[in-house]
Amino acid sequence: MARLRAPGGCPWDREQTFDTIKPYTLEEAYEVLEAIDNRDWPELTGELGDLLLQVLFYSQMASEEGHFSVDDVLDRLSNKLVDRHPHVFGEVKADTPAEVLRNWEALKAEEKKKRLVAGGGKKAEQAGGAQGVDAQSVLAGVSSKIPALLEAYKLSSRASHVGFDWPEIEGLFAKLEEETVELREELKAVPMLSLSGQSVGKGIAGSGKPQVPPDLRERLEDEVGDMFFVLVNIARYLSLDAESALRKTNRKFKRRFQWMEERLRASGRVPQQASMDELETLWQQAKQQEKPT
Repeated sequence: MARLRAPGGCPWDREQTFDTIKPYTLEEAYEVLEAIDNRDWPELTGELGDLLLQVLFYSQMASEEGHFSVDDVLDRLSNKLVDRHPHVFGEVKADTPAEVLRNWEALKAEEKKKRLVAGGGKKAEQAGGAQGVDAQSVLAGVSSKIPALLEAYKLSSRASHVGFDWPEIEGLFAKLEEETVELREELKAVPMLSLSGQSVGKGIAGSGKPQVPPDLRERLEDEVGDMFFVLVNIARYLSLDAESALRKTNRKFKRRFQWMEERLRASGRVPQQASMDELETLWQQAKQQEKPT
């Protein structure tokens, strides 16, 4: 990496910055997840290498600017693993994953306090009082730039560690029903015809697009967001990754819809030329042909 960035190295690598590399980091992370979901081990080998390249790239650029080196990155990681596993490297007792997580969160909070003290609280003071309050929150450190489903999982998980959680999963289903009722109430104000004259929600995937006033759209967005948040909590309760679950459903939908397209193409047609009844029949066939025999 140092050779690629050095004079006489690669022109593309030499002109990259922290900001230009960021999109590739996100892309490589998702490609790692895709390989894991597919259990494609040869592909995962390559994708992990690509993700590691991002770490090396950032570290090399930081080293050139005198901030830190890849050795500093690895030292900090090693120290963190030791410090946050006192039940392995120290005398702390933790016999269950739940106890490990509780210890982990407590240690992270303690580390955060130490960083604030070491920095004289300058970051919080410079950012203002609200930022200072946020730094003390159990939710501090959850990035708003990560995918929304993952952010919802992290926020609710942090809150659950201090006892703010449903005592059992049935409470979540009741909450989901409550949010559904609230959304349906708001939907009563939605115009039933779009500009094309077709009814709202027509089609297997509800492809109709109602013309909604901005204030009503905001309320609908709030209600739909509340439903997503409850669903993420249901996934968390079941120890499932909501982001991964939705990705798999996306691929399932794509696979089934493309199967429908192939059937229609065989008869010289496209989905727009088929009736809704025919599309629904094909959709059910697509689902059926995926079931194990």
